[in-house]
Amino acid sequence: MIEFPARIGTPLSPNALKVMLLGSGELGKEVIIAFQRLGVEVIAVDRYDNAPGQQVAHSSHVINMTDAEQLKALIRRVKPHIVVPEIEAIATPALKELEAAGEVRVVPTANAAWLTMNREGIRRLAAETLGLKCSSYAFASSFELLKQAVEQGLDGKPAIGYPCIIKPVMSSSGKGQSKVDSADELQAAWDYAASAGRVDAGLVIVEGVVDFDYEITLLTVRSRVPGTVADIQTSYCEPIGHLQQSGDYVESWQPQPMSTVALDMAKAMADSVTAALGGTGIFGVEMFVKGDEVWFSEVSPRPHDTGMVTMITQWQNEFELHARAILGLPVDTSLKAVGASAVIYGGQDKTGMAFEGVAEALAEPGTDVRLFGKPESFKKRRMGVALARDTNIELARAKARRAAAKVKPV
Repeated sequence: MIEFPARIGTPLSPNALKVMLLGSGELGKEVIIAFQRLGVEVIAVDRYDNAPGQQVAHSSHVINMTDAEQLKALIRRVKPHIVVPEIEAIATPALKELEAAGEVRVVPTANAAWLTMNREGIRRLAAETLGLKCSSYAFASSFELLKQAVEQGLDGKPAIGYPCIIKPVMSSSGKGQSKVDSADELQAAWDYAASAGRVDAGLVIVEGVVDFDYEITLLTVRSRVPGTVADIQTSYCEPIGHLQQSGDYVESWQPQPMSTVALDMAKAMADSVTAALGGTGIFGVEMFVKGDEVWFSEVSPRPHDTGMVTMITQWQNEFELHARAILGLPVDTSLKAVGASAVIYGGQDKTGMAFEGVAEALAEPGTDVRLFGKPESFKKRRMGVALARDTNIELARAKARRAAAKVKPV
């Protein structure tokens, strides 16, 4: 196994430090760039060809990452020192097997990847093992059990009631998620959840609706204490506020104002769950906040989509923090500017998308644009993001929205 802080060689040479990313979308692309700036050789893996990260990696592969045998064969052939899961749809038991055999290091750990790819695993860890405050919830493996969980109660738990939120246990970016206000909407929500999960687990989670003022992502970094080999320290980025539509992020901003009590509680929750998951790297911990009250929602052991705002707000963005923490290097989570992000959607189903208006979007001072380079566009597929900084959150959000609106997919 590799020692840390890592000795970094020369890419594409016998002494290269090799990192394999499993999942090479827009977030993976930025992680790859961060690693490459530190002299790391990066291998990008995805389920389709020419994914954004594959366009900038040293080498790339296309496999079905949910196929354990394909995944193990590729890792054994390429022999990366570190495997970094960047999406949920991965055969994580295969990673646990390779890690246990000492064949590879998985970030943050194979067990953390396994727990967090499945909403059942992470919710039971947070609520039942760690005792974190969460919304009411139940898991259902059939429509009949879902209806029972909502209207009568299931497994000794009280009825969730209406309104409620229904999600697949394995999905991302809001896919398969529905808000259900009455019984006549339940079947459609079940069908949508069953069809949109990344991996067919035959299970959905139904959650009670939390009355909250706002949602946050608290980017939490577990890194090595400088000058030590094994000591771990936890640091936090300023909280990120975000706006969701149909479970998908459309805007984010940093910092989100919070009371001291709420922020301290959020940090304590984030520390508890990330310590339980272990390893090093960045974690996107999502929470609901109302006044001084905080509810745990979800955690991703990797950079978070809402954290793209850090590309304009922090001295080290979330991707750089992830790469540094993985390599055992010092990290700096400090803020440099108030800023916001706004999503640029594809707007149409098309391959080989082009974009107009980029110059107009960048004409306003304090703006930036990232176009991800996805080979295929859908109406609601995230194809880029506009970034903006300003003197306060409201001005930054308005500026980011204006910049995003000027980029026209054609």
